[in-house]
Formats: sequence, C-alpha cells, structure tokens
Amino acid sequence: MKEYIRQIKPTIDSVFEHLHQHPEISWEEFETTEFISRFLQDQGFTSQTFPDCPGLVTEIGSGDLCVALRTDMDALWQEVDGRFQANHSCGHDAHMAMVLGTMLVFQKMNIPSFGKLKFIFQPAEEKGTGALKMVEKNILDHVDFLYGVHLRPIQELENGQAVPAIYHGAAKFLTGEIIGEDAHGARPHLGHNAIEIGASIINEMKSIYLDPMVPYSAKMTKFHAGSESGNIIPGKASFSIDLRAQTNSIMNQLTEKIETIVNSKAKLYGVDITLETKAFVAAAEVNNVAMRLMRKAIIESIGEEQLKEPIVTTGGEDFHFYTLKNPNVKATMLGLGCDLKPGLHHPNMTFNRNAIYAGIEILAKTVLNTFDAYEKGELT
Repeated sequence: MKEYIRQIKPTIDSVFEHLHQHPEISWEEFETTEFISRFLQDQGFTSQTFPDCPGLVTEIGSGDLCVALRTDMDALWQEVDGRFQANHSCGHDAHMAMVLGTMLVFQKMNIPSFGKLKFIFQPAEEKGTGALKMVEKNILDHVDFLYGVHLRPIQELENGQAVPAIYHGAAKFLTGEIIGEDAHGARPHLGHNAIEIGASIINEMKSIYLDPMVPYSAKMTKFHAGSESGNIIPGKASFSIDLRAQTNSIMNQLTEKIETIVNSKAKLYGVDITLETKAFVAAAEVNNVAMRLMRKAIIESIGEEQLKEPIVTTGGEDFHFYTLKNPNVKATMLGLGCDLKPGLHHPNMTFNRNAIYAGIEILAKTVLNTFDAYEKGELT
C-alpha cells in the first residue's frame, strides 16, 4: 500500500494545495463541490451532487456490507493578517485530501472486490448542520460502518501519533427574550425588571446538579436590557445561554433543567420568556467494534508505539449526528497528530502535511480490516 500512496502523492499534493487556496465557508462550498466532482470524474468515478446544497457522495462496489468514509468541506470566516476571509484553519482541506487519496489507493488496488464503499463530502460542519442535511437525504441508508478523521493540535497529540476515537462533547446554544413592561424608576411596582429576572435565572442555573462524573456546564454568555435612559426600569431583555456536556444524556438533562428554570421564573414574575435552540452538536457515540478495527489499522500503518488512547475533548463535531440519527451505524473518528499549531481555528494554523499520507494509509487499512473482519464473521 505504501507504494500506491507514493504514486498518488504528487496528485494529492496538488489537490490539497488547490483546496487550501480556495476555501469556502459553510453552505457556500459550491466551487469546492464542483472541483471535487470534476476531479473524481477525471479519475473515473461517478458522483451524486444535490440541487439544493453543496456536497457530494460517491459509491463504488456492490455487496451486503457498506463502509463509508466522511470528510467535511467548509472553511471558517475569520480575520487573517488584518482582513476577514474564508480560511482553512480547522484542517478540512487535509480531511478532503485524505479521503480523495484513499479513493485513489483503492482504485489502484481494485478494491472493493466485494461490498460497497461510500465517500461522503459533507458541507457545513462548522455550522453543526451539514451532517443533518446529509441524514435528511438518506445517504446513511444501508451504511454499516462509518469512519471520519480530524487533525489534532499539539496540545492533544504529538506529530506522528494517532488515536482510534475522539470523544467530542455535546454543545447547545440557546437564545431567549424576557418580555415584560417598562416602569418609571420611582415606580418599580408598575412594571417588570428584566435585569432582576435575568439575574434570578443566572443564580438558579448555579444550583443545577447532575452526575458529577460527567463534565458539564451552563452559563449565560450574553444579556442585554435597557438603553440610554437610566431612570427607566427595563421590562424587556435578550440573552444567550451556552450549554456543554460530555454525553448526550447529560445534555438532555441539562436542557430540561434550563427549561424548568426559565418557565418557573416566567410564572414567578408574571412575564413571558421565550427560549430557542439556535445550534446543537451531539456528543460522540463511538462503536467499540469500529474503534477496534481502526486501532488495528493504526498499529499496522504507523506502529504500536504511535497509538495513543482515545481523546476526550469538549470541542464539538456534527459527525456524531450520523450515529445519533442512525443508531445501527457503527462509527468512530480517527484523530491524527500532525504538529498542528498554534491550535485549531487559529488564523495562522499550520501542520505537517506528511500527516495526510499517514491518514490515507490508516483510513484505507481501517476499511480493509472492516471487510476482512466481515468475511471472517468477526464483526461482533
């Protein structure tokens, strides 16, 4: 396999450079989609695109077992050297290059000889909504195993190391409004003090107690009430709440607690309080069989000394919606150490590009291990 990877390296180097130099933000990855579609067509692959959104899917082979590889496509919008622009500071350009490289390796190896392979190029991971769109389009139907990949910063993994799973946490962002009546500063009994109501919500949030063995947090991150007139008691306010939890179960409990607090304060103060979920990313649901197969691939590719234990991180990843919405899909995500610094989402993020080829080998061997285990009846 290493010889095949060496053969495709000039092509993948060129592909990565193009993707890196032409970033597109979430839901605007149309040129990226077109570029990948043309590239795959030139390589003899047929892809499915979508009329209502960017992204594409390629499927090859046939048989009972279906294994899928997923990559994200979008870049971030951030200030780089004094100018706001789309910027691949989360490594999605590398992820796309790895999946494309894996496809070229399999093409050279004439794989799969049995079974199906599906390659998913997903938009809008940074918005936390791209995976849900792919689920809506039923692209996970009949998929048995799903693998992903994400570069890891030096704070988590050293260059050349890898992990067979990333335990991302769940994140939820709520916005709300307190809808009461203003009052004269001298007559507070004739209105509702939205600031006091907001403070009461904050104080009540501090009394939330859930399983102490699972990390979680709830905090108000924005509160706005009143204007320039200091003698008016504001009856209206807007606010935001950030929720984090390491498991989906704890996130559900945390959400219920917040809703109970908000509803009780609305009743206590006699006001209306709205609460809306603006974004949500699910926590990881890692399958042990998928993780075992990837662990074996890491050892085969870069050696047992470079294999590290799965990472637990508070960061979010919409990859995990695939298993949340399709519980029968067995999934895990490769974490790849690559001398990534100063950190993910930093405008000047850099990494060792040789990691792309380690990633290709690990992903390819993970897929091969999955087919091999299926043939031997070991997928349990």
